[in-house]
Amino acid sequence: MDYNVFAKACPSRPTLEHITGRWGSLTLTALADGQLRFNELRRRVDGVSEKMLSQTLQALERDGLVLREAQNTNPPRVDYSLTPLGRETAERLLALIHLLEGRMPEVLEAQRLYDARA
Repeated sequence: MDYNVFAKACPSRPTLEHITGRWGSLTLTALADGQLRFNELRRRVDGVSEKMLSQTLQALERDGLVLREAQNTNPPRVDYSLTPLGRETAERLLALIHLLEGRMPEVLEAQRLYDARA
């Protein structure tokens, strides 16, 4: 079967949304440095609520991008890490992030000019 993200019924479309949404992309790239516990991840992804992070992690785990490992300890310990597909995806997102961060002066100037015209 050929997949085409531009086709409404293509199953790749929801996965793309999980990856490129604000919390998905930040969560994936936060995990690029290695395994994190839930609260460590929540602190790393500044501004995400507990509920949104939980939903994001579930979606990314379902898509095969994040691995959830529950330790049978007291208290329970859950660690999150990237699968090979998640790692490859995070690397590509990081390249985009670094491009944007490096070009922010141009973006800010474009926004300033736009706002001055509006």
